[in-house]
Amino acid sequence: MSEDPKTLSVERVERTEWITFQRTEQLNAMSTQMLREMTTALEAAIADDGVRAIVLTGSGRAFCAGADLKEVAGAKHEPGEPDLLDLVDHTFGLMRHGPKPVIAAVNGLAMAGGLEMVMACDLVFAAESAKLGDAHSNFGVFPGAGGAAILPRRIGLNRAKYLLFSGENISAREMMEWGLVNKVVPDTELREAVQSVTNKLADKSPAVLRRMKTVANRSLDVDEAAALSEEMLNLRAHMRSWDMREGLTAFNEKRKPQFRGY
Repeated sequence: MSEDPKTLSVERVERTEWITFQRTEQLNAMSTQMLREMTTALEAAIADDGVRAIVLTGSGRAFCAGADLKEVAGAKHEPGEPDLLDLVDHTFGLMRHGPKPVIAAVNGLAMAGGLEMVMACDLVFAAESAKLGDAHSNFGVFPGAGGAAILPRRIGLNRAKYLLFSGENISAREMMEWGLVNKVVPDTELREAVQSVTNKLADKSPAVLRRMKTVANRSLDVDEAAALSEEMLNLRAHMRSWDMREGLTAFNEKRKPQFRGY
C-alpha cells in the first residue's frame, strides 16, 4: 500500500501541541503510517518541557473514522513486524498513560477506532455537529482499543451495549449528557474553546497534573481503600516537590507561581 505524503500536521500554539489528522478523503481513518506519525508526534510532545498539553483533532468532516479497513483487509506483515493493532495499542497507551493532558477536539465524525481514540484522551471537547459512535458491528469487526472494554465504564453498560450492537452514531450533545464529552461548542468556536482550556492547563503544575492523571486513571481498577492509599502516597511524594513549595510560596507572596514540573 502506497504511503500518504502527509497524514497529520503538528503545530505549536503557545504551550499547546496541536496534532491534526490530514487524511481528509479517508475521513482520517488510521493507517499504519498515520499511527507511526502519531507516535512520533506524541513522544516528541511528551519529551518537550515547553509543551504542557496535547490536542488531537481532524481535518474535513471527520475526527477519525476508525482503522483504515482497506489496509486491514489487505494487510501482510513480516514475522515480528508490528501490525496496525500493535501500533494502536502503543499509540493509545501514550495518550492514556502519558504524563501530559491529552484533549480530543472532535470536529466531526468519530467512529469505531475514532471513538476509542476519543476515550483514550483525558478531556473531550466536541463541535455541535459532531457525531460519535461505535461502528464495528456494521462491518463485522470486533473492537480492540476500548469499544467493549472501556465504553461501558464511561457511559454505562446499557448505553454502551446499544452503541456496540446497533453501530449507530449519536450527537455530541447526547454524548455529553451521557458523560463522555466534557463540552459541546459551536463548530466555529471549537479550536478557540480548546485553546482557552489548554492555556489554563499550561499555568498549572505539570507535576501535580501528572500525578492526578495517574491516580485518577488507576482509581477505576481498584477499590476505594486502595485508591485512597495511592492518593496519600502520591501526596507525600508531591510534598517534596519544587512545584508544591513554589505554589505555597506564591500563595503567601500573592503572586503567580512559576512551576517547573518537578
